[in-house]
Amino acid sequence: MRLTPSQLRADVYRLIDQVITTGEPLEIDRNGTIVRLVPPSASSWLDRLPRREGVVVGDPEDLVHNDWSEGWTPDPL
Repeated sequence: MRLTPSQLRADVYRLIDQVITTGEPLEIDRNGTIVRLVPPSASSWLDRLPRREGVVVGDPEDLVHNDWSEGWTPDPL
């Protein structure tokens, strides 16, 4: 969406909220020069998880080489 500075000034808070919610950049045209209002790049929900120290006690590589076949049964469909 492209606006003039006057259009931006008339409704700046709503337009900023729109950029945040939609992720669509807003372009402001001032005398032929374009200025963009762009939201920050979205981070993954995994990046926002709190770090939990000590959840895996021991060497995580031991989990890779563990034999899980003893407790596994096929799904009876």
